[in-house]
This record gives sequence, structure tokens and C-alpha cells, in this order.
Amino acid sequence: MASHRRPKQPSRTRVTVLTATAAAAVAVTSQSAQAAPAKPSLDEVKAKVDKLYEEAEGATEEYNGAKEKQEKLQKQISNLQDSVARGQGDLNDLRDDLGSMATAQYRNGGVDPSIQLFLSSDPDDYLDKASTLDQLSTKQSEGMEKIQSKQRTLQQKREEARTSLDDLADTRKELGKKKDKIQGKLSDARDMLNTLTAEQREAMQAEESRANRAAAGRVDLGGDVPASQLASAALSAAQGKIGSPYVWGATGPSSFDCSGLTSWAYAQAGAALPRTSQAQANAGPHVSRGALQPGDLVLFYGDLHHIGLYAGNGQVLHAPKPGANVRYESIDNMPFAWGVRVG
Repeated sequence: MASHRRPKQPSRTRVTVLTATAAAAVAVTSQSAQAAPAKPSLDEVKAKVDKLYEEAEGATEEYNGAKEKQEKLQKQISNLQDSVARGQGDLNDLRDDLGSMATAQYRNGGVDPSIQLFLSSDPDDYLDKASTLDQLSTKQSEGMEKIQSKQRTLQQKREEARTSLDDLADTRKELGKKKDKIQGKLSDARDMLNTLTAEQREAMQAEESRANRAAAGRVDLGGDVPASQLASAALSAAQGKIGSPYVWGATGPSSFDCSGLTSWAYAQAGAALPRTSQAQANAGPHVSRGALQPGDLVLFYGDLHHIGLYAGNGQVLHAPKPGANVRYESIDNMPFAWGVRVG
């Protein structure tokens, strides 16, 4: 016969425990969901990447300055080494001349001069020879002084060369650190870009492509006149490089960083500019924003780590950042520092 007993109901205590456990599980799940960081938006990633590119450009200008210093030191060392080699040759010649004089003096001075005069059959002839020997002794003394002076000069140049070699070694270490800093910033930027979806990356690339195409097309530069033929020629040279890619440390002719473009453009016009944006900032008298004319240099940011050429009508021609080409952009896109009129 089947049993009709009612199934045993769970106790109130057990129900309470199960309910509390479930509630806790829900709470933990909810907290975990809340704790998960929200994925940054496209605009947030773009802002962070642009900031990293800006920092990389600042490091690039530091690198450019160290590289320029290295090149100057290498040239200085080469000149010093050439000078030391020439000086050593002159010193050897002086020593040879002094040796010849010493040999002649030894041969003629083996007998006491008073005895030579007593034994001489022709005192006048002896006195002539004695005068010659006296002159020889004077020349010998002068030769010694020249040798000592040349030795001191050579020692000084050798010390200068050693100091320059030490400076060069330090500068090469500095270059390595600057390069690592740049590559670190660019690597961080790539990591940020990798957090985007494929669609977001395509949207960013499309935006950059539109900016490059817009600069390559017709841009209204107004009717401003360059301050000089030099400025006009420099701007014209830079305009011929619209579309060339930004590459850190590059000075043309196929790729550029910001100061590489401006120094290259003015070199084509016949004027030599320093390598870095900070040094170019004092390449001529400063110009206010309202007084800018086409071809003037334009400095940006408080530390002056970015530079371009004023093109007219509020437009700047520059090499902007990695992934971008030489192009026109509004002067309002970056914090303006001051302009510089070259020549």
C-alpha cells in the first residue's frame, strides 16, 4: 500500500540560510560587475593617445638636442686630433733641428775656446767662427723654448680631446635614454589603440585621413604677404612637402619631425637654423600672434616642444605627430607661445 505521509518540509533555519547565501551570491555578482572598469570611449582613447604623442614629441626634441651635441663633439674631437697630429709633426721637426745644432756644437766645442784662440794661426778667423757658434747657441736656446711651448700646447689639446671624449660618452648615454623614452611613449600609445575595437580604429584612421586630404587640397590662406623673400622661399619649400609623413628625428627630404621640417625649409631658402624647436625659438626677433606673417616660425606649448611655419589666415603648416602627414592646421589647435621672424 502506498504511503500518504506528507513530505518533510525544510526547516525555517535552513530556508533562512539558503536565502541568505543566494542573496550574498547576488550581491557579490553585482559588486563584481560594478567593480569591472568601464571600457574607455573612442574620444577618451584618442585624447590619451594624443597626449602620449605630445609627450613623445617633447622627448624627440630632447633627443634632437642631444644628437646635435653629439655631432658637434665628434667634429670637435676630429679637429683636435688632427691638430695634435700636425703639432706632433712640428714638434718632431723642432727636435730634429735642435739635434743637428747640438751635434755641430759638440764637434766644434771639444777644445776650450781660449786654447783654440792661442793655437789659432788666424785669430780673426777664429773670432768669426766663435761668433757663429754664439749665434748657434742662441738659436739652440730659442729652439728649446719653441719645443717647450709646443709641448705645452699639445698637452692642452690632448686634455681637451680627452674631456670631449668623456662628454661624447655621456651624450651617447643620454641619447639612448631619450630614445627609450620616445619608444616607451609610442608603445604606450599603441597599447591604448589596441584597446579599441576594429570599427573604432577604422573610424580614427578615417578621421586622420580626412585631415591629411583636407590639407592636401585647397586651403584658404588669405592674402597675407611674407615678411621677406627668405620667409617666402622657406614656406614654399615646406609647401612642397605636404603629404610627407611625420617620423621622429627625421630632417627630410622624404620625412620630418616638427623642427626637422622648419630647419629643412629654411635650409632650402639659404638660412641655417638650429636643430631643435627650443633653439629655433630664438633664431630671430619674437613676433606676437597678431603680427604673424607667412613664413614666420610659430612655437607652441609652454616648453616650446612644437614648431611650424605660419602659412596665413590663421593656418600653420607643420609636421604634427606620428601617423600624420605634413599638413595645414588651425593655429588654434595648439597653445600658441610666440612667433619668430627669421632674417
